[in-house]
Amino acid sequence: MIAASRTSSWFHIPVVMLALVAMLQIPADAARNDALAIDLSEDLIGISTGFTGASVLLFGATEGEGGVIVLVRSPNSRVVVRRKSRVAGIWVNSDELTFDDAPGFYHAAASAPLEELLPEDLRRTNQIGVDHIGFKPHAFLSADEEKAFRAALVRNKQRSGLYSTQNGRVTFQGSRLFRTRLELPANVPTGKYAVEVFLVNNGQIVDRSTRELSVRKVGLEAKVTEFAFEQAPLYGIIAVLIALIAGWFAGFVFRKV
Repeated sequence: MIAASRTSSWFHIPVVMLALVAMLQIPADAARNDALAIDLSEDLIGISTGFTGASVLLFGATEGEGGVIVLVRSPNSRVVVRRKSRVAGIWVNSDELTFDDAPGFYHAAASAPLEELLPEDLRRTNQIGVDHIGFKPHAFLSADEEKAFRAALVRNKQRSGLYSTQNGRVTFQGSRLFRTRLELPANVPTGKYAVEVFLVNNGQIVDRSTRELSVRKVGLEAKVTEFAFEQAPLYGIIAVLIALIAGWFAGFVFRKV
């Protein structure tokens, strides 16, 4: 059962009407004080048994001209990247590098190619684009070695569908209203995601706005996970008992056979 619905009935409203409704739903203070106002079709994704992914609509409006860049990233976590080498005809792990702050999920979308919207120094400063994610290695290596491990980390995440292989598309309806769709895979990590939108013009960031998207387990899986963290010793004992009972039952059945 998928707890987060992929579509809502009002999604079938014509695009222009949907955007107008979105403008009404955007907080009044944001629309009053900022040149950029955004919102999400839903701010909670529930993961339960049978979860196959989710789709979230991001929409908004701008004051004045400019392009739009959207970044979505999950909380950072520690990731170990290992390099294999062939020793005596066998592939073994030879080197490794730990990155302390790699986002578990990263997605970028824009109304035009990123290099046309912002210069590289601003993209690097704001970690816009997979190539500019600010990974921090846990050890010091040469520039070439660190670059190779960074590239391997990105490849692994892209292979798992957690980093986008190409930037998504932000589409404008008229000169002010825009929208894009955020696709979350089935293996998406849980946590509070930062959804950040930039309004850019003439190679500069004019304004930015953020929203929070929560991805968490619900139902039985959530209760088991919560129990495992809050009652770790008891959970370990129960797990061992279940394994012993399962082993005894399997031995009993096969002995009879």
